[in-house]
Amino acid sequence: MSGKLFTLEEVRSHNNAKSCWLAIHDKVYDVTKFIDEHPGGEEVLLELAGKDATSNFEDVGHSSDARDLLASYYIGDLHENDRSNYKPESKKDKKQDPQPSSFPVWLTILSLSVIGVAFSFYMFYKN
Repeated sequence: MSGKLFTLEEVRSHNNAKSCWLAIHDKVYDVTKFIDEHPGGEEVLLELAGKDATSNFEDVGHSSDARDLLASYYIGDLHENDRSNYKPESKKDKKQDPQPSSFPVWLTILSLSVIGVAFSFYMFYKN
């Protein structure tokens, strides 16, 4: 789908509720009519109006329905000189450090053992 070419400067001039454009993945969308319907509230769109919103759009994790709806607001593409180099993080890029337990298993076992021994002494010397 190829449309009219827009510079980022042109997109920047559409940064309010009366004319709200977003650049997402090097495509330009006029979401002015969608502002009141946006599930995240109009503030989200107005904050990004006139900007490249690719990272923000991807960070939210929009559904395929949201992506289809976005396509209906497509008006053109960003000029080659203004295209972003956005590349989504792949799972390989994300370092998956194991989450350290806040309370190690061995400490739980030790604590229960100490409580058991203390209870045994209490019951033995109680009589």
